[in-house]
Amino acid sequence: QVQLVESGGRLVQAGGSLRLSCAASGRTFSDYSMGWFRQAPGKEREFVATISGSPYRTYYADSVKGRFTISRDNAKNTVYLQMNSLKPEDTAVYYCAAVPGRRTVAVIVGSYEYWGQGTQVTVSS
Repeated sequence: QVQLVESGGRLVQAGGSLRLSCAASGRTFSDYSMGWFRQAPGKEREFVATISGSPYRTYYADSVKGRFTISRDNAKNTVYLQMNSLKPEDTAVYYCAAVPGRRTVAVIVGSYEYWGQGTQVTVSS
Protein backbone atom coordinates (compact mmCIF):
# COMPACT_ATOMS: atom_id res chain seq x y z
CA GLN A 1 0.00 0.00 0.00
CA VAL A 2 1.02 3.57 -0.72
CA GLN A 3 -0.53 6.50 1.13
CA LEU A 4 -0.56 9.89 -0.56
CA VAL A 5 -1.35 13.24 1.03
CA GLU A 6 -1.56 16.41 -1.06
CA SER A 7 -1.16 19.95 0.24
CA GLY A 8 -0.68 23.49 -1.02
CA GLY A 9 -3.96 24.23 -2.71
CA ARG A 10 -5.62 27.59 -2.08
CA LEU A 11 -7.26 30.60 -3.71
CA VAL A 12 -4.94 32.55 -6.01
CA GLN A 13 -5.38 35.33 -8.56
CA ALA A 14 -4.95 34.73 -12.27
CA GLY A 15 -1.31 35.05 -13.25
CA GLY A 16 -0.14 33.87 -9.85
CA SER A 17 1.79 30.79 -8.79
CA LEU A 18 1.31 27.86 -6.45
CA ARG A 19 3.34 24.82 -5.51
CA LEU A 20 1.50 21.65 -4.64
CA SER A 21 3.15 18.90 -2.65
CA CYS A 22 2.30 15.23 -2.30
CA ALA A 23 3.88 13.23 0.51
CA ALA A 24 4.04 9.48 0.05
CA SER A 25 4.48 6.71 2.58
CA GLY A 26 4.29 2.97 2.70
CA ARG A 27 6.65 1.67 0.02
CA THR A 28 9.93 2.54 -1.69
CA PHE A 29 9.06 5.84 -3.30
CA SER A 30 11.52 5.59 -6.17
CA ASP A 31 9.86 2.34 -7.31
CA TYR A 32 6.80 4.35 -8.30
CA SER A 33 6.08 6.79 -11.05
CA MET A 34 3.96 9.69 -9.91
CA GLY A 35 1.28 11.74 -11.60
CA TRP A 36 -0.84 14.80 -11.03
CA PHE A 37 -4.43 14.90 -12.21
CA ARG A 38 -7.21 17.43 -11.75
CA GLN A 39 -10.98 17.43 -11.75
CA ALA A 40 -13.15 20.49 -12.23
CA PRO A 41 -16.83 20.53 -11.22
CA GLY A 42 -18.94 18.60 -13.72
CA LYS A 43 -15.91 17.35 -15.64
CA GLU A 44 -13.95 14.14 -15.76
CA ARG A 45 -10.63 13.78 -14.02
CA GLU A 46 -7.85 14.72 -16.42
CA PHE A 47 -4.13 14.16 -16.67
CA VAL A 48 -1.82 17.07 -15.81
CA ALA A 49 1.74 15.76 -15.50
CA THR A 50 3.77 12.68 -14.67
CA ILE A 51 7.32 11.90 -13.58
CA SER A 52 8.97 8.48 -13.58
CA GLY A 53 10.76 7.06 -10.56
CA SER A 54 14.32 6.76 -11.81
CA PRO A 55 15.68 8.16 -14.00
CA TYR A 56 13.36 11.14 -14.02
CA ARG A 57 11.30 11.50 -17.16
CA THR A 58 8.46 13.97 -17.33
CA TYR A 59 5.42 14.41 -19.53
CA TYR A 60 2.76 17.13 -19.52
CA ALA A 61 -0.70 17.79 -20.82
CA ASP A 62 -0.68 20.34 -23.60
CA SER A 63 -2.87 22.65 -21.53
CA VAL A 64 -0.17 23.10 -18.87
CA LYS A 65 3.04 22.67 -20.87
CA GLY A 66 5.37 25.59 -20.29
CA ARG A 67 3.47 26.75 -17.18
CA PHE A 68 3.60 23.76 -14.81
CA THR A 69 6.63 21.77 -13.68
CA ILE A 70 6.52 18.39 -11.97
CA SER A 71 9.45 17.31 -9.82
CA ARG A 72 10.20 14.84 -7.09
CA ASP A 73 12.57 14.38 -4.18
CA ASN A 74 13.03 10.67 -3.57
CA ALA A 75 14.91 11.33 -0.33
CA LYS A 76 11.83 13.14 1.03
CA ASN A 77 9.24 10.83 -0.59
CA THR A 78 7.57 13.87 -2.08
CA VAL A 79 6.41 14.94 -5.52
CA TYR A 80 5.73 18.57 -6.38
CA LEU A 81 3.75 20.49 -8.96
CA GLN A 82 4.93 24.04 -9.51
CA MET A 83 2.17 25.99 -11.22
CA ASN A 84 2.91 29.37 -12.78
CA SER A 85 0.84 31.78 -14.87
CA LEU A 86 -2.33 30.29 -13.44
CA LYS A 87 -5.58 30.74 -15.31
CA PRO A 88 -9.20 30.51 -14.11
CA GLU A 89 -9.55 27.33 -16.15
CA ASP A 90 -6.91 25.71 -13.91
CA THR A 91 -9.46 25.75 -11.09
CA ALA A 92 -9.99 22.16 -9.94
CA VAL A 93 -9.30 19.64 -7.25
CA TYR A 94 -5.76 18.39 -7.84
CA TYR A 95 -4.89 14.78 -7.08
CA CYS A 96 -1.58 13.01 -6.96
CA ALA A 97 -1.37 9.36 -7.90
CA ALA A 98 1.17 6.54 -7.93
CA VAL A 99 1.78 3.64 -10.28
CA PRO A 100 4.37 0.86 -9.78
CA GLY A 101 7.34 1.04 -12.12
CA ARG A 102 10.44 3.22 -12.11
CA ARG A 103 10.26 3.91 -15.83
CA THR A 104 6.52 4.10 -16.27
CA VAL A 105 5.07 7.10 -18.06
CA ALA A 106 1.30 6.92 -17.66
CA VAL A 107 -1.30 9.50 -18.63
CA ILE A 108 -4.51 7.54 -18.08
CA VAL A 109 -6.46 7.64 -14.83
CA GLY A 110 -6.95 3.88 -14.85
CA SER A 111 -3.21 3.22 -14.97
CA TYR A 112 -2.68 4.54 -11.45
CA GLU A 113 -3.19 2.35 -8.41
CA TYR A 114 -2.99 4.81 -5.52
CA TRP A 115 -4.59 8.21 -5.09
CA GLY A 116 -4.52 11.03 -2.59
CA GLN A 117 -7.60 12.81 -1.27
CA GLY A 118 -7.07 15.91 -3.39
CA THR A 119 -6.38 19.58 -2.74
CA GLN A 120 -8.51 22.46 -4.03
CA VAL A 121 -6.96 25.06 -6.33
CA THR A 122 -9.12 28.07 -7.16
CA VAL A 123 -7.92 30.72 -9.60
CA SER A 124 -9.86 33.96 -9.58
CA SER A 125 -10.04 36.24 -12.61
